Amino acid sequence: MDKNEVVRIFDTTLRDGEQTPGVGLTPEEKLDIARALDKLGVDTIEAGFPITSKGEADGVKMIANDGLRAEIAALARATKNDIDIAASCGVKCIHVFIATSDIHLQHKLKMTREEALQTAVKHVKYAKDYGVSVEFSAEDACRSDPEYLVKVFQGVSDAGADRLDIPDTVGVMHPVAMYNLVNKVHNAVDRPISVHCHNDFGLAVANSLASVEAGAARVHCTINGLGERAGNASLEEVVMSLHNLYGRKTNINTKLIYETSKLVSRLTGIMVQPNKAIVGDNAFGHESGIHTHGLLNMPLTYEPLEPEVVGRKRWIQAGKHAGSHGIKAMLDQLGINVNDEQLKEIVTRVKDLGDKGKRLYDADLESIAYTVMGRVGDEKILQLVDMSIMTGTKVMPTASVKITMEGKTFVVADTGVGPIDAAIKAIQKVGEGLGNIRLADYRLEAITGGTDALGEVMVKVVDQNGLVASARAAHEDVVVASVQAMIEGMNRLLLKRKLVSPKVPMPNP
Repeated sequence: MDKNEVVRIFDTTLRDGEQTPGVGLTPEEKLDIARALDKLGVDTIEAGFPITSKGEADGVKMIANDGLRAEIAALARATKNDIDIAASCGVKCIHVFIATSDIHLQHKLKMTREEALQTAVKHVKYAKDYGVSVEFSAEDACRSDPEYLVKVFQGVSDAGADRLDIPDTVGVMHPVAMYNLVNKVHNAVDRPISVHCHNDFGLAVANSLASVEAGAARVHCTINGLGERAGNASLEEVVMSLHNLYGRKTNINTKLIYETSKLVSRLTGIMVQPNKAIVGDNAFGHESGIHTHGLLNMPLTYEPLEPEVVGRKRWIQAGKHAGSHGIKAMLDQLGINVNDEQLKEIVTRVKDLGDKGKRLYDADLESIAYTVMGRVGDEKILQLVDMSIMTGTKVMPTASVKITMEGKTFVVADTGVGPIDAAIKAIQKVGEGLGNIRLADYRLEAITGGTDALGEVMVKVVDQNGLVASARAAHEDVVVASVQAMIEGMNRLLLKRKLVSPKVPMPNP
């Protein structure tokens, strides 16, 4: 394939991704994600499987009628009813599928190979009569007899199928086998090839990339690798590998990858693992002293790509693996200037705490630095004046928080699923006017035992530019500790930002 030819991205977050156990999206939430995917630049958005429910069909219709640039597709089995309902949603592409493996034919469909072939051909023709593009998938293609699979693909191609999809439905392929199968189909049938790889053995991305090498023109992906069982090929990993390792082009605006990942994570409730490639919290985080030393001199020493390319920022963690160069960089970011002797003592204290298993936050490092320097850091942009919480079994938890900032007072209130949620949401209303500062991570631990246990809250906050700060607070009332930690985290982020721009934006009263 011509390396200049664009690899198309078929995003199935809203269909296969929503089939992740525990995930259920409203039509409005699906539309929000579809708009983000369209902005991201995906070529096809598989909006859903309309036959499954009225709400699913409504969501597909909303997306199809929203005027998006991307091709909108709907999934349909090889039955007239499925295809009729998919077409009624107003989509431009119907994704028709039927299984071709003997396992599925014998135990699920109760069909012979010839019956399945005839059914596939008949319903591809039926879908084409609606005047739409048809992508045909041979479910469980990778466990099908290759000769029979090619026969089916030839049959549906003659019936008018525009594209052919090879799904590794249960994720059993490895890259060499996937290359050979895609290459076989590519040489036998004159239609663009798509691949749909599952991640049961952790090879979905590798198999997708091998397929592109073999001639596949389109890759089915999901944001954050969501999907049935172990998920699907991760869009962010496939796209960045194509761009950086294969020199191939896509239509994806990579700078929007991270914000799209966060939106999908928030709406689905499926958190991204910290060490997830590209979009995980630790993907551009560094602690090792050797790494941070090299990184600060030349980022490429320990980063394969610049974090800004995917909408991220690199960050350095203080801990027992940290070195003086990394700690110095963190202190500079906090606006703390130390001499060589002070830096040496700070690094020693950081390592001692790390050896004891303590996770260090910005607040800890700042406290250690000020202690070593013999002074107390007391600059606060935001100050908590008062807070009031109302909760109960028959009352929606409500929080009211009074905050001062540079002589101005703000009173904000919100509701939540509990008093902590309500309080954090209230504070984030102030954060919205400060560059959209929001909570990225929250942890609560009991320091002492008993019902009067001292609770320690650790938070990480992030703004719209990816700047990150962390803080902690301890109090016998975990709601108070949560509010104090959140405000402290916002203060630290604002102080970091002042180093870059002396003008701190003021929120609206």
